[in-house]
Amino acid sequence: MRPADQKIGWPTAMWLVVACMIGTGVFTSLGFQLMAVKNTYTIILLWVLGGAFALIGAFTYAELGTHFKESGGDYIFLSRIFHPFVGYLYAWTSLSVGFSAPIGIAAMAMISYLEPINPSIFNTWFGIGVIVLLTLVHSISVKRSGQVQDITTYIKVAFVIALVVIGFWIAPSEENAILLDSSWQKELLLPGFAVSLIYVTYAYTGWNSAAYIIDEIREPLKNLPRALILGTILVTIVYVLLQVVLLRHATVDQLSGQVEVATISFSNIFGNNGVLWVGVFIGIQLVATISGYLWIGSRIIYAMAEEHPLWNKLVYKNNLDIPTRALWIQAAIAILLTLTGTFEQVLLYASFVLQLMGTLTIASLLWVKRKSGTFTSPGRPYFQIIYILFSLWVLGYMLIEQPKESFVGLGIVAVGAISYFIRPKVNKT
Repeated sequence: MRPADQKIGWPTAMWLVVACMIGTGVFTSLGFQLMAVKNTYTIILLWVLGGAFALIGAFTYAELGTHFKESGGDYIFLSRIFHPFVGYLYAWTSLSVGFSAPIGIAAMAMISYLEPINPSIFNTWFGIGVIVLLTLVHSISVKRSGQVQDITTYIKVAFVIALVVIGFWIAPSEENAILLDSSWQKELLLPGFAVSLIYVTYAYTGWNSAAYIIDEIREPLKNLPRALILGTILVTIVYVLLQVVLLRHATVDQLSGQVEVATISFSNIFGNNGVLWVGVFIGIQLVATISGYLWIGSRIIYAMAEEHPLWNKLVYKNNLDIPTRALWIQAAIAILLTLTGTFEQVLLYASFVLQLMGTLTIASLLWVKRKSGTFTSPGRPYFQIIYILFSLWVLGYMLIEQPKESFVGLGIVAVGAISYFIRPKVNKT
C-alpha cells in the first residue's frame, strides 16, 4: 500500500490533465481548419464540441476509475469489462506509439521553437536530454513527480492565459480572420467540418490522464472526478478563447494551411523580434506535456506487464513504488522515435486505432453496473451513446480521408494481437 504522503491531491491530478491536454494541437490546428471552414462561429463550435465530448469522456473515466480503483486506465477497464485480450491491444498500442510518439513530437516541437536562440545547443540531443532528465525525476517518487508536474504546468497555464489576455487587450488587426455572418449554417454540412473535428479531438487528447494513476491519488472517489472534470473545463475555456485571439490578429490567407498559427498571429502584435519569445515559451511549456505523458504512459505498461508473461521483466517497482523499468522503456521508445524522426507519421498511423480504442472504453461503461461508493456519470447512458455516435462519425471520415494511415494503424494492432499469444515459459524454482 502506498503511504498517504506519497500520493497526490486533486490539484496536482488536475494539472496533470491540463499538462497532457495543452500541447502542440491547440497551437497548430486552426490553420488546417481554415482550409475547410471560415466562419468564426463554426470555429468556436468545433472547439466547444471538442470540449463537450472530452467532458463526456471525463465523466465516463471518472466512473470507471472509481469503480475499479486500479492504475492503468484503459488497460484495466477493457481487461476487466471485456477480456484481457482487448485491454492488451490498448496497452500494446500505448507502448508502441500511443504515448511514446506524443513525447517525441513534443520534444522535437520544443527544439524547433527554441532553436532560433542557439541552434548549436537546442538540437535533437537537447530534446533527448530533457526526456532523460524528466524520466530521472519521475523515478524518484510520486511526490517529486507531482511537484515537477505542478511547476511546469503552472508555467504552461500562465503563458497560455497571458497570450489570451494580450490578444484581447490589444485591438484587433484592421484585416483579420473574424467572420460573423450566417455562413456557419452551411459550413456545418460540409465534409470539412467533420475533418476539422479530427484536429480538434487530437488537440483535446489527454483529458483522461489522471485515470491512469488512480492508486497514486488520495481519496480517488472525490479527487479523481474533480481533477478530470475541472481540468477538462479549464482547458476548453482556454482553447476557445485562444482560437478567437488567433483569428483577431491574422487574416485567413495568413493562417490557412499553416502550422505555426500562433507565431503568425502574434508576429502581427509584437513584430518578428518579439514573436521569437512567444515561440520560446511555446517550446518551454511543452516540458509539462513530456513530463505528463512519461508519468501516465509508464503506468499502462506496468499494468500490462504485471498480467502478461511476455513483458514480465518490466514488472518492477523501486522502494517508493515507482515502476521504473516501465518508465525507462517508455522513455527509450520515445528517444528512438525522436532519433529516427518518423514519429509524426507513426502517430498519424496510430490515431485511427487510438480513437477506436478510446471509443471502446467509453462504450464499456454501458456494461458496468452501478454500485455504491463510485462516481456516477451524469447523463448515463445517453451521453455515452452520443459520444460513440460522434466518434464513429469521425472514424468514418478518417477512413475516407486517411485510408492508408488508418489501415496501417490497424496493422499495428494486428502485430499486438499476435504478440498477445506469445507466452514464454517461466522457470519455477
